[in-house]
Amino acid sequence: MSIEIRNISKRFGDFHALRDVSLHVDSGELVALLGPSGCGKTTLLRIIAGLETADAGNIFFSGEDTTDVHVRERNVGFVFQHYALFRHMTVFENVAFGLRVRPRRQRPSEAQIKAKVHELLGLVQLDWLADRFPSQLSGGQRQRIALARALAVEPKVLLLDEPFGALDAKVRKELRRWLRRLHDELHVTSIFVTHDQEEALEVADRVVLMNSGVIEQVGSPQDVWDHPASPFVYGFLGDVNMFHGRAHQGQVHLDGMRIESPEHADAEHAKALAYVRPHDLDVQRYSADAARDGIVVQLERAIVVGPIARLELLPRNEGQPQDGQDPLIEAQIPAQQFRDAGFQEGETLVVTPRRARVFVS
Repeated sequence: MSIEIRNISKRFGDFHALRDVSLHVDSGELVALLGPSGCGKTTLLRIIAGLETADAGNIFFSGEDTTDVHVRERNVGFVFQHYALFRHMTVFENVAFGLRVRPRRQRPSEAQIKAKVHELLGLVQLDWLADRFPSQLSGGQRQRIALARALAVEPKVLLLDEPFGALDAKVRKELRRWLRRLHDELHVTSIFVTHDQEEALEVADRVVLMNSGVIEQVGSPQDVWDHPASPFVYGFLGDVNMFHGRAHQGQVHLDGMRIESPEHADAEHAKALAYVRPHDLDVQRYSADAARDGIVVQLERAIVVGPIARLELLPRNEGQPQDGQDPLIEAQIPAQQFRDAGFQEGETLVVTPRRARVFVS
């Protein structure tokens, strides 16, 4: 089932949760709504589910306007962050619940319910826990049961609100892989909300980046990572260094350094922001030649864990940081390169961007 979101707006008092949001989700697609707290992603999910009413706009399921259709009639499966399992019911009864409360004419027989529940518990690889209660399960197991319960009513749309947010990092990673495999088996049109960039980029077919009630960018994980559409997207997806400067006739001048920026050839002394990922910085020992092309820094701290050395660097010619920004520059180089170079904390180095993304205002 495809989902069409057209011009959805929502306010809570003076707070604009959503501002004229439009989005199309293809049938069988797994889409992530990604953004910081308060950006509107959960409100949008709840409006799609019918748990919240939009002030303006429409929701279409496969071309049919469902804006005013009651949540019970939408055939949507919903999975919350905190499981929402019935504590007094066994795992089996939790999964069977949605089938048992159907109107009598639509209710499957007891044998059909039993078969369906065992099939779903097998699908989420927890059929051996059917007789246990939620309190006897781990967080990851409870979340998989919550998903099985949502799938029991054979929803046309599956909506997940921070489904792994309450779990520790290792379990989250396991469940992310598991959710992707499960989706590839079932092909249920699915939308999940997360503020975790890694989660969205690893699991989703497409990522919808939201900020302050609007959509900033929609694209494949690779596309939004490689071609961020705005400074917000660049800053939100992974670690990044931000440099203030001026763009003039295809070059950006910042901190005594020039970066070629042919896409801004028409700019005339315009304010510019250059974004550089930590792994896109070359690091070398100070020399007069190197300093002409790079930024002179002092190595404040080196964190070497596994194959990567993270270097915290303080510009030597640093003026007042702008917009309250942290003056530290972070670079990432292979740990072996760091050891071979013998860099020491307190030493003067030079960093040079290999690649930068420039936004002109």
